[in-house]
Formats: sequence, structure tokens, C-alpha cells
Amino acid sequence: MFGALAKRLFGTANERFLKSLDPTITAINALEPKLQELSDEALKGQTEALKKRLAAGESLDDILPEAFATVREAAKRTLGQRHYDMQLVGGMVLHQGMIAEMKTGEGKTLVATLAVYLNALSGKGVHVVTVNDYLASRDAEWMGQVYRFLGLEVGCIVHGLTEDERRAAYAADVTYGTNNEFGFDYLRDNMKFRLEDMAQREFNFAIVDEVDSILIDEARTPLIISGPAEDSSESYKNVNKLIPDLVDEDFEKDEKARSVTFTEPGAEHMEELLRAAGLMEEGSLFDIQNVSLLHHSNQALRAHKLFQRDTDYIVKDDKVVIIDEFTGRMMEGRRYSEGLHQALEAKEGVSIQQENQTLASITFQNYFRLYPKLAGMTGTAMTEATEFQETYELEVIEIPTNVKVIREDFDDEVYRTAAEKHQAILEQIRDCQERKQPILVGTVSIEKSELLASLLTKEKITHQVLNARFHEQEAFIIAQAGVPGAVTIATNMAGRGTDIQLGGNLEMRISREAESIKDEAARAKKIAEIEAEVAEAKQVALAAGGLYVISSERHESRRIDNQLRGRSGRQGDPGASKFFLSLEDDLMRIFGSERMDSMLQKLGLQDGEAIVHPWVNKALEKAQQKVEARHFEGRKYLLKYDDVMNDQRKVVFEQRKDMMRAEDVHETVADMRSEVVESMVERFIPANAYSEQWQVDSLHEESLRLFGLDLPVHDWAKEEGIADQEIRERIAAAANQKMAAKTANFGPEMMRGLEKQILLLVLDRQWKDHLLSLDHLRQGVQLRAYGQRDPLIEYKREAFDLFENMLAEVREETISLLSRVELRPSAEEVVVPRPPQEMHEGRQDVAMASVGAGAAPAGAEAEAPARQPAASRAAAAEIDPNNPATWGKTPRNAACPCGSGNKYKHCHGKLG
Repeated sequence: MFGALAKRLFGTANERFLKSLDPTITAINALEPKLQELSDEALKGQTEALKKRLAAGESLDDILPEAFATVREAAKRTLGQRHYDMQLVGGMVLHQGMIAEMKTGEGKTLVATLAVYLNALSGKGVHVVTVNDYLASRDAEWMGQVYRFLGLEVGCIVHGLTEDERRAAYAADVTYGTNNEFGFDYLRDNMKFRLEDMAQREFNFAIVDEVDSILIDEARTPLIISGPAEDSSESYKNVNKLIPDLVDEDFEKDEKARSVTFTEPGAEHMEELLRAAGLMEEGSLFDIQNVSLLHHSNQALRAHKLFQRDTDYIVKDDKVVIIDEFTGRMMEGRRYSEGLHQALEAKEGVSIQQENQTLASITFQNYFRLYPKLAGMTGTAMTEATEFQETYELEVIEIPTNVKVIREDFDDEVYRTAAEKHQAILEQIRDCQERKQPILVGTVSIEKSELLASLLTKEKITHQVLNARFHEQEAFIIAQAGVPGAVTIATNMAGRGTDIQLGGNLEMRISREAESIKDEAARAKKIAEIEAEVAEAKQVALAAGGLYVISSERHESRRIDNQLRGRSGRQGDPGASKFFLSLEDDLMRIFGSERMDSMLQKLGLQDGEAIVHPWVNKALEKAQQKVEARHFEGRKYLLKYDDVMNDQRKVVFEQRKDMMRAEDVHETVADMRSEVVESMVERFIPANAYSEQWQVDSLHEESLRLFGLDLPVHDWAKEEGIADQEIRERIAAAANQKMAAKTANFGPEMMRGLEKQILLLVLDRQWKDHLLSLDHLRQGVQLRAYGQRDPLIEYKREAFDLFENMLAEVREETISLLSRVELRPSAEEVVVPRPPQEMHEGRQDVAMASVGAGAAPAGAEAEAPARQPAASRAAAAEIDPNNPATWGKTPRNAACPCGSGNKYKHCHGKLG
């Protein structure tokens, strides 16, 4: 009660924040008359003037009013669009590193130009992240007019660019691109051998469009660059043939958790089938020698019982193509991991592609947290405000619409069967068509969109279908969805990026119908005709009540439903929305529709009748909140695991950059050689051991293996009073002498180049093997819960041990290779080529990524590694002796910031 009273008196936190921006809005508006009087050249000159003010010590906040006013004037002159006050508010929210929630049709693409221009003035580059290549190209060209007019360079990163084109795009002041391309470029850069080959610069500021789709929905599926592993396609085919012989009692399926497992009788039945097929000779399916068969059996079971054709994937051109569950788009090139994709290929009888091994991987959570400053914009973020705050330290600000929303949102209609629901949808469509009202019908899968389309075809109702099969015509279908009486069926409306304008999209029609006309007079006449037609059609659509949004089902996420609703009622237009549901829908069925069905029968609900009540809406929203909470826990759990790898990834990637920056790595290699000798002697001559206990034979063999040195270790061990320290010094001296002789023989320059290339090559190979070890550890560690041990803590501990072992292997392999490598004196330059390998980019399977999410064991919520607060991220480049997170920038030969008195390379910057 007191909270409600306080809100009435003082306003919400959101309202108070918006009010605090009023003085800046006034300042920007006051500059407008002055800037209107400037010539184009003088307006362009504003960019240099503002850059000089920054160089003189002023902050971005100091020059914000002038920068925003300049962009607004430039947009008026280039695009014919003027930022209104609420768009200025959106720009300020983005500049402050927050998420701006702005409804559909409020012009988010234009809003971004304000914060982008202001932050690009620093010269450090700004990234604008979109959900697909079409939007990245469109926005870079469309908004690029504003930036180029003001003297800034604009780049665009899309699939298929050459390395040189990528570097040029990242060097621009403003770079548009997709989340996938930015992430993959980061991974690819950290596999390069020279700094000049890297595409990306140091991260500065990123604005993420459709931020909920990218940072929430897609965060469960890490980006993976992989290379081919051993071929096992026949195994997938053989096991796939056996799955249809299983019966329902052989497995347990949990649709909520998206999991399926063999029961005990089911495992025995599977063993019988495998033996009968000659695939398993002895032992149980769970014996160590049959671990590969168990893996193939589990994946085949998942492929058959969890994944549905035309819902989770489609088959096209002899390939299984994944369907994005949130946008309904085909995800070309993306593959499920852990062999699931191969199992699906076997199920569908298409060519089985070779399995892949991970070479590099990162989640979107950890990729976007690399930016010192991050912002986002979307039409629907408030429902996920907690996750944005917890994961990214991003605050969500709800920005009021420029014109009040007058759309009418009707209560849901719930029918007993899907057939009754579909009949009600058809009647609603007919009613709207008779009144010339445009209709948008939302569905959750391709299968359901095509079922509705077939019903409309039977009824002879003209319609357009937008799903993964018709991906190419997306922009045109959406652009014309506002024509009077038009019926458009769409699988999902998230991140479409094209507004549905009543009467149709004027620009789209002109580009398709008039731009190809060569004669200027004829083209002008055609454009005038199109403008008149669109204006007339808009009046008809407005009179009919605006866009009517129908949904054939509720999605698991309230945001997706809100995105669909938000397509109607843009910029003060009238509109309406209604959801038609049945007890056979997935969400209703999973969350207890049996009880509701029996209750409705008792109440005497007749065929074709619907239950309509606000309480039903609230109950469904609660069910959606449960699913959202489950997914949030899954993403949090995934992130805790990935944070362990991320700490290691940052160390390895930073070390690689240090090596590439260094003129030579001779000191690092010398340190490694010293550590390898020390470790080797410690292993075979333990501290305080008697000389009789020394493993002299093993020490001799190891010296031969690692250094190629046939040393008289046996004779040394017989000397009176000799200690381990002296033997260590003699081996080190011999190893150093051998390397010095090589350097003298072939020249220091050649040896320095060789050292650097071999060290990078070995580090990459060991990191790749380490990632595979972590994958295996991750899969097996969940079983520790049965022993009352927290899998996450076990994973952290063992991952650390594996990392230590990896660094030891890097040292040993580098020293061994350098000791044995022979150089040709005639060679002018030594080049150690990277082993040729085919690389694939993909995304991990959602179901695999959230393993353990729904059933985290006791204690699994152990705290995640501490992260820097958002406010201090920008200062991470400065070295703070009290903050170890900032020590990574210390030069290797400088004193360590910890105060030990040692060089950084011998202390906290030590490789291993």
C-alpha cells in the first residue's frame, strides 16, 4: 500500500529518470534554430569542432547537446526525418549504457544514430549489432547517409566478406553487423598468427538492436568454430535403424526440461538390439569399451523422440537445417553439437556430415561483456529486466511512445480442441476481411503456419505465408501486410526490422515498381500514382480498425507474444489483438490441461464455445513466467560453467596477443626452458631423497626426449656430494648451450622468428585439445551429483588442473620442438605454416547447452566468479595495484603490480 502511495506522490524510478533528462532535451531543442541556418559544409564542420573539444579534455557528456542537435539536423537533410523528443531520450539512454525499451514503430533505428555519432567522435569505433545480414546491410546504407554526411566512415560486416574487407569495415568509425559475425570474428582473430592479420580493434562501445533476442534468447547457444574429427557416420546409421523398435516403456521424456533418457528396461532392450545387429559384442552399454555406442544411442533417441521435422528443423537440399525457435528463420550453416546433428541426418536419410571438434568457443554473454560500454534497444525488455541486470549490469528504461497507444487487446479465447480453435480463427479472419481490415496471424512453428495456410486455401481466402521456407521474400511480405484485407501468416515476429504500415510500405513499392523506369517523367508519374494508392489504402485500413493481430497459440515467452501484439497500433494507429488457444496447445498441454479439460466438461462447455476471462490470461502468464524462470536458470547455470572457461580463454588470448606484439619471445622461451628443466629434475630427483632413490635412467631418457641431449647423467649421479641443484644447472647449461649454438649457426633473426611461430602453433594446438577435454569433463561431471558433490565446484577444480597441465604441455612441446628443429642456412625467412584444416562455424544445441539447468543439484548455485561492475569496466585499461582484473595490461618486463618486486612475466604474468 505504501509503495503504491509513494509511486503516486514521487513517480516510479523510471519516471524520475526520464524527468532528469528534461533539461538536456531543452538544451538540444534550443540549438535547433542555429543549426538550421548553417550550410551543409558548415554542418559537416561540426564533427571536427566536436572532436577538437574532446581532444581538449571535454567529455562526451559535455558535448552531447551539440552532437545530438547536429545529428538531428543531418537526419532532416539526408533522410527527411526529424528526431522527436522521445527519440532524443532514447539516444541519451543508449549513450548512458542502458537498454531503451521503445515500442514497435517508434523509430529505434533512427534513435541509434544519436548515441552512435556521439561515441564515434572518440575515434575508437562503435559497433551496431543486428539480428540478420539484411538488417545490417539495410541500416548501414540507410543510416549511413547521416554519418557520411557528417564525415564519418561506415562499415558493414556480413557473411562472405574477405579478410581485407573485414579489416576495413572494423577500421571505420561506425560498423554494422550481426551478433554471429562479430562473435566469430573475435574467435577467428584469436586464431591468427600476426597482429596485422586481426580484423577487430580494441572494443569500445556496442549498441545491440533487438537486445532481448540476442542477449537472452540466443545466449543459450554458444558460438563454436570447429574442425573435422574422426568420421563415424556408419555408426549413426546403424544405431538409427534400431530406435523405431523401442517401445514407450523404454524411455522417459520430459517436455518441460527438453530431455529424454533410457529407463533401466529400455537400456537392456537397447543392448539386446545392439547385440542382435552385431554392433555390441560384450559387456553392458555402460561399460567403458561401449561408451561410443552409448553416445550414439542417446543422440539417436533424442533425435527421434525430442526433435520434430518442420518445427525444430527442416530438410532442404539433402541437408538438415535448424529453425531458430525464436525467429522462425532457417539458420544456414548452424549445426547442433555433440553428434545430435548427425543423428538427425541419419533419421532423415540425408548425407551425414563429418563430426567436428571445437577449436574455439564463446557465449554471447561473455562476448558482449568484453565491451567497456554496452547498450541495447528493443520493443520488449521489461519482462527480462532482472536477467539484464544480473548478467550484463544493464538497466532497462521504458520510454513512452510519441503518440498514445490506442490498440485494443482482447482477452484470450480458450477452446477444448485445436479444430474448434482453428474454426474460430477462420471466422475472425472472414469478419476482418469483409470490413477490409488487414490481419496478421502469428504461429509458433512452420508446421502450424502451413496447417493454417492450408485451411485458408480450402476456404479460398487469399493470404501470404512468412516462415523459414519463404525467408527471401520476408521484407516484401511484411511491408505489404498493412494493405486493406491482407492476410499474413508469420511464424514469429521477433527482430523482423520492417514495420507493418497501414496501406502498405510506400518506399518498398516505389523501389519495386518505379525505380527501374528509365524515363524521368514516366517514373515521376508512376511514383505519384503509388503515393495516391497507398494514401487511399491507408484511409480504408484506418476506417476498418487498423491491423488486427491474431495469435494461434501462446509462446513460452511473454516477450514473443508482446512483440507480436506490438506490430499493431504503431504511432497512434488504431488496432486490435486477440489470442486463440486450445487445451491441445503445447503450453496448455504441458502445464496441466487435463484438469482444465475435465472441469470444462463438467461446466457443460459445448463444441465451438470458448472460455474467455481475464483470470485465464493471468493463469497463462504465470505458466509463461515459470518457463521463463526455467530458461533463466538454464542460462545462469550455463554461464557459470562458461565463466570457468572464459577466465582461461582470456589468459590464453591475451598471451597470444602479447606474443604477437613482442618483437621476439626469446625471454619467454628461455624462462620456459628453465621451468621445464626444473620440473623434470623435480620429477626424477625428489627433494631430500637419497641418491639411491634417484631415477637416473628416466632422467637421462627425458633429457633425450625433450632436449635431444645425450647427457652423462649416470656419471654425474656417481660424483661425491653432488646434489639435485647441480644436476639441474648442468642440464640447463647444456640446453642453453645447444640453443645458443643454433642461434649462432643460423642467425638470431631467423631463430627469433622461429621461436614465435612455434610457440603460437603449440599454444593453439594445446588449447584445442584442452577445449575437447573440457567438453568431456562437462558431460561427465553432472554424474557427480549422485555422490552428493556439486558438479560446478568439481568442474571448476578439475578445469583448473587441466589448465595447469595444458600450460606444462605447452612448455614441454615448445622446448622439444625448438631443440630438434633444423634450419636451412640458405633460407631467408623461416615460416612454420599452420596445419591446413577445414573450419566450420556453428552454434551449440540449445538442449545440450542447458544441461543440468532444470535439475541443478543442491549447492549448484555456488557463486559465479566475480565480475567488474559496469561503471568500472571502462577503466579496466588503467592498471590498478588493488584490482588484479586490471593487471593484464602490464608490460611483461615491468614490475608486477602486486608489489612482489619481481618482473610481471615472472610473477602474475607468468605463462603457467
